[in-house]
Amino acid sequence: MRKPEQELAEIKSMMERSTRFLSLSGLAGVLAGIFAMLAAAFAYYWIYFPGVPYGLHSAAIEDLNALYNLLILAFLTLIMSVGTTLILSQRKSKRKAQTLWTPASRRFVEALFLPVLVGGIFCLAIMIKGHVLYIAPVTLIFYGLGLINAAHFTLGDIKYLGFCQLGLGIIAAFFPEFGLLIWTLGFGVMHIVYGTLMHLKYDR
Repeated sequence: MRKPEQELAEIKSMMERSTRFLSLSGLAGVLAGIFAMLAAAFAYYWIYFPGVPYGLHSAAIEDLNALYNLLILAFLTLIMSVGTTLILSQRKSKRKAQTLWTPASRRFVEALFLPVLVGGIFCLAIMIKGHVLYIAPVTLIFYGLGLINAAHFTLGDIKYLGFCQLGLGIIAAFFPEFGLLIWTLGFGVMHIVYGTLMHLKYDR
């Protein structure tokens, strides 16, 4: 005969699965961070090389080819990160005999991508207007807001990643000349650290 504590734990687990998206893979965060760091390396080459080690050259960034390259790079990085997240989360769902696409996962996607979509459109607007220095802080801030918003529908730990992205975005807004470096720290290093911690805590 099962103890009341066991029954309560099972009821709590069932309620969590129905209201929260729990199949998010930690390894997906690690890979997203690696993709971001590789993208930052290409962006650094297009923006800064062969100039001084650091410091934004307006002539380089106003080159249309460089801008197109950065847009394509951002799109490819997003596709690779989202694709990897879907594949690894699907594998985690199967391993735990859970369904990937549920009302909870739909709410998670909506909560995350609405701020991200708005931020992406805003980035396109400021890029067209030539305010490229502020792309890094804008992406970090809107992504951070998306993560904090989505934390209500998935693992609560994700909100800490959101606060880190938000804080880095604010710092980058005050020091836009270091935007690429701060963006790499946020989307690259922080994703790898967060993904590793989540993998050790939930995926093993």
